[in-house]
Amino acid sequence: MLRRGWSDENRRYAAVRQAVAWCYRGGSISAEPRINDRIRVPEVRLVGPSGEQVGIVPLAKALELAQEYDLDLVEVAANARPPVCKLMDYGKFKYESAMKAREARKNQAHTVIKEMKLRPKIDPHDYDTKKGHVVRFLKQGDKVKITIMFRGREQSRPELGYRLLQRLAEDVQDLGFVESNPKQDGRNMIMVLGPHKKKTEAMAEARQAQEARKADAKANPGKSQNPAEAEAPSEEPAEA
Repeated sequence: MLRRGWSDENRRYAAVRQAVAWCYRGGSISAEPRINDRIRVPEVRLVGPSGEQVGIVPLAKALELAQEYDLDLVEVAANARPPVCKLMDYGKFKYESAMKAREARKNQAHTVIKEMKLRPKIDPHDYDTKKGHVVRFLKQGDKVKITIMFRGREQSRPELGYRLLQRLAEDVQDLGFVESNPKQDGRNMIMVLGPHKKKTEAMAEARQAQEARKADAKANPGKSQNPAEAEAPSEEPAEA
């Protein structure tokens, strides 16, 4: 803070201290490379537009070549001695780098562990519903933690939970494998299923399927999106 009554020298000293502190906090340190006239060294190791090694040349000569090729002189390795600079279209380079970073973030896969809870004496319909969820999770490339919850006297019969977990593992063996065998954890029994398909592969297939559906909808705008509706026969009027 610059206080009233300070001399000009004290004000300049305080301003410099604030600027230095701001730099150490990372506020004014730019991650952008130096280009063209911002490069302040007597000579550079120059790389041509196609990646060819030109060699060590004076900075003035490198800037002259950049102007001749209608390109930018970009410092790509500032810590080298002398610094390495390359002739390139810096605007195009920044755009392509941003697109690559965006694509990398889109394809980035995060390991997710879903959880599904079952009872030892689960109803067949509920079992099919739960199994459907497990199938969907495995198709998406996610791991699934299966938890069997025991209550009351069920705790004395852990074999019921074990058989149920074994049955589920066999039902989904085409999509996943047993990553962690069934084990007792207090009142619960836990098993972890891992997908055969990697998360990145599942994401790529899901995007392809979505693009295919969009292309089909664009090519056939009048076609029903629901296959069941498209195949369903029209109802005939009831006879009197």
